[in-house]
Amino acid sequence: MLVVWCPDWPVTAASAAAAHLPGRPVAVVTGNLVVAASALARAEGVRRGMRRREAQGRCPDLVVFPDDPDRDARLFEPVAAAVEELAVGVEIIRPGVVAVPARGPAGYFGGEEAAAERLIDQVAARTGAECQVGVADGLFAAILAAHRGLLVVPGGTPEFLAPLSIRELHRPAEGQDRAELVDLLRRLGIRTLGAFAELGERDVSARFGADAVLAHRLASGREERPPARRRPPPELTVTESLDPPVDRVDAAAFVARALAERLHSGLAAHGLACTRLGIHAATGAGEERERVWRCAEPLTPTGIADRVRWQLDGWLRDTALSAGVTVLRLDPVEVIEGTTLQLDLWRGEGRAEADERAGRAMVHVQGLLGPDGVVTAVLGGGRTPAERVRLVPWGDERTPAADPAAPWPGVLPSPSPATVPTTPLPAAVTDRAGRPVSVTARHELTEPPARVSLDGRPPRPVIAWAGPWSTDDRWWTTPGRRARLQVLLEESEEDTAAALLLTLTDEKWTVEGMYD
Repeated sequence: MLVVWCPDWPVTAASAAAAHLPGRPVAVVTGNLVVAASALARAEGVRRGMRRREAQGRCPDLVVFPDDPDRDARLFEPVAAAVEELAVGVEIIRPGVVAVPARGPAGYFGGEEAAAERLIDQVAARTGAECQVGVADGLFAAILAAHRGLLVVPGGTPEFLAPLSIRELHRPAEGQDRAELVDLLRRLGIRTLGAFAELGERDVSARFGADAVLAHRLASGREERPPARRRPPPELTVTESLDPPVDRVDAAAFVARALAERLHSGLAAHGLACTRLGIHAATGAGEERERVWRCAEPLTPTGIADRVRWQLDGWLRDTALSAGVTVLRLDPVEVIEGTTLQLDLWRGEGRAEADERAGRAMVHVQGLLGPDGVVTAVLGGGRTPAERVRLVPWGDERTPAADPAAPWPGVLPSPSPATVPTTPLPAAVTDRAGRPVSVTARHELTEPPARVSLDGRPPRPVIAWAGPWSTDDRWWTTPGRRARLQVLLEESEEDTAAALLLTLTDEKWTVEGMYD
């Protein structure tokens, strides 16, 4: 595969849409978090996942634009069209990345290096955008090669991938969200793709599950999916004749939604899911346009509609069609067996429809209560259970507040408490004689805990306990000794047995979490 990658495309698209003058650092922000930054901004210390205020603190001249996937896709269409002038079979992976089979352009231009040079010059001449080209066996390796501007020789992909970090498997922008798997592999001492590839596929399947097998294939330099793919029957193609012709983006978006539902229903009836979508449009003046979109995960009705809307937006706004669109056709270019998908426990077979209904309900409630009235929890990095959870308004990007893979000295080991009070509950810990239990300077308990009283209620006997663990972090802002203690309380007439996480701060005990 040959991949053309435009670095920092959201920044490039935002700057172009706003007619932003070059020479100033730029960042794209969603949900108050940075999702993309220009090279000038990164030189000032701005990074992905950083809060907007912190980014502006590091770089006072930072120009901030909101995230807009529609804008990114619309402005990327001229780049895809420029690549298509020299190479046949262009597939848009996402705005900023296109892929083509390397054999065609390499054979026509006399080698992969010559083809890469021509494509870079072509994109620069047609659009003014900078790009890098990478070639490797398989799409995953080709994207990584493009990030490094490398042309991997045929058969050399495993050697190219072997020294790369295992974090490369976690790429949410390409629909490969494997944060939990990557974190687990790192904790097991597997730090590179080569080390992961050395494991047996059967062992990976038995220990980590189906998605890890796909990740293992990527780390080994093999294709993302097994080669047993089916060409969809012709009747699954959906076509809509538009009368009057569509020449506005809002009208095109309405048509895209209806066609997406028809295509998805037809595929689902045959037990299939689409991974490569062909979009074909014809105008009343006889013009025809076609583009193929590729997705790492099977497309849902919303995903299909978004890609159709983005593509029509690019054609109608930026390529100046001479007439309105009269025929719109969607072709499922590549499909996989729907039965091979791992369905979620609570969603069952109709998970796409259930997701859509739930999403509409959440948006409706947000309209009544405001954007912050409906939130979802995102697990990230932190030392305490409360620090690890970030509440994100429904619809915003689910980005953790801190990197979960970063080292966190003093972090509470698994499992974490299932319930974390918003306000820590006061507690009293006493020994057998009724004296308060504290922690010494040597991080030892003054006496074994015998009873615990919660929020002024009668004390309950302690069945078992573990700790204490010192948590003297950030001593420059929170002076005083801090420690954690786990206790299991005896069942009483009013309450069942309780496993608690207690924290001592300034000689006062509080309940930090409850193990339900």
